[in-house]
Amino acid sequence: MSLIVLDNVLSDRGSKYAVAGGPAATREEADALLKELKRRKKFAKATHNTWAALLPDGPVKDDDGEAGAGMVILRMLEREGLEGHVVIVTRWFGGKHLGGDRFRHIQNCVRAYLDEIA
Repeated sequence: MSLIVLDNVLSDRGSKYAVAGGPAATREEADALLKELKRRKKFAKATHNTWAALLPDGPVKDDDGEAGAGMVILRMLEREGLEGHVVIVTRWFGGKHLGGDRFRHIQNCVRAYLDEIA
């Protein structure tokens, strides 16, 4: 598996964000990449590891407690036409709620990842 990890993509009011991902043709492969990421203690301790993928048998996503985050990632993957790839946005909660800004941060993380693999 080729997991790409971009750490410390951005921070806001104490919350820190990272993004990771890699090729995944099935839900099992997507789960395996998430598991590989969580082998890193820092990511295992994160508040949220939200992710999405456009797979041959349909889109999948998981908010991991960050309501709506998976759909934000999924929409960006659909716009880019990036199929067979899982993208995971990780957030370490910094103690202050970010409101709608958190969706912009998720988009910025996904954009950083898409730029990295382009």
